[in-house]
This record gives sequence, structure tokens and C-alpha cells, in this order.
Amino acid sequence: MTHDERLPGVLANARVVFFDFDGPVCDVFAGLPAPNVAKQLTALLVSRDEAAGAKAAETDDPIEVLRIAHEADAATGQEVEQALTAAEVEAVAVAGPPTPGAVEALRAARSSGRAVMVVSNNSSECVSRFLELHDLGEYVATIVGRPAGQPHLMKPNPFPLITAAEQAQMDVTHCTLIGDSLTDIQAAHAAGATVIGYANKPHKAALFAEAGADTITDDMQAIADALTPA
Repeated sequence: MTHDERLPGVLANARVVFFDFDGPVCDVFAGLPAPNVAKQLTALLVSRDEAAGAKAAETDDPIEVLRIAHEADAATGQEVEQALTAAEVEAVAVAGPPTPGAVEALRAARSSGRAVMVVSNNSSECVSRFLELHDLGEYVATIVGRPAGQPHLMKPNPFPLITAAEQAQMDVTHCTLIGDSLTDIQAAHAAGATVIGYANKPHKAALFAEAGADTITDDMQAIADALTPA
């Protein structure tokens, strides 16, 4: 059985669909590259804490820079977080259109009577800005973004998924997460939700299979098709 053949079954059992944002819905840093944002944040961090800045210089992931900043000092962490949120809001404005198939997947999930939520390690501000720019707000009931000042609660921590399920007034076992990273798979497993691995890069399918994703797809349109009555 191929992974995609399991897709309709996983979705049939889901009463709430969680969409990770960066990947399944949009390519956040397509117009403002993530390594550039990481460099800006690292420069800010260096000016506050040289040792933490040196550690941050080893990554090109803005979220990792944020984690390092918070580990160093809460006040510095908050300053870096504000700068990251501002950069994310700027980035989604130049990110281009939604991921191919994403609009159809959001629409199909909503039309099927399921609650649709975005659960992301990105800021809720940048998610809502992107949804607004592309007239997608009507499909999304709630956004659970990065927990302010508490990066240790980001995925792979199950906290965002448990929070989202509580807001949907639904047991988390009736929820499925569509995510494109290992942290999504890990967070879903830890929470007790099912998880659909969106393999938007060739190497990810094997990675997600090994991590125990319930099903895997490389096409967001396949999610829309699986949710649409024949």
C-alpha cells in the first residue's frame, strides 16, 4: 500500500484538521530568505550577548536563533522574538502565492464540515497577515502561533496541538496535523493526534516514514481530493 492510499482513511477519521503554516500553506521566506533573517537576528543577539551570538551564527534557521536567544536571557529573547515577528510579517508580504493545492485543501476541509486551524511555530501575526492578503481567512477558524516568550513550547512540544484541540473543543485524537517537518510528526505523536507528512522535498518521504507518519503526500491537492466527495 502506498502512503497516499492511506490519506482518505486518515482524513475520514479527523474531525479537525490542523495545517502547519510554513510549507503546507505558504513558503514563508520565499521572498525574504530565512538565512538573511537569521543573520539579522544573530547580529542583534551578538550586540546583546556575544557568546549566544557566536552560537547563533552556526545556524541559518531564524527559529533556532530565537531558541538560542531565549536560552541566553529572557529579555534578549523577547527582543529577538519581536524582531523575528516583524521579519515574518514582512516576509509573508513578499512570499508569493499560497503553496499549490493549499487553497483547495483549506476550502475542502472547511466545506467537509471540519474545523480548520493553523498550528505554527511562526507568529500568529504573520499567519493572519498572509491569510488576509490572500482572502483565506474565511476557511480558518483559529490560529495557534508561536507561544510568546516560550519557545520551549513550540513544536516538537505537543503544547500547540493540545491548545488547538482545546480551542476546538475536540479530543486531540480526533485531530490530524498536516506538517512538512520532523518536528510536526514528533509533536503530533506526543499529543496523540494523527499526522500527514507533507513531503515537499524528495528526501522527506523516507524521513517521515521512518518517523511513523500516518500517511505521506507530496501534493497538497491530494488532500483536497481526499476530502472532496466523489
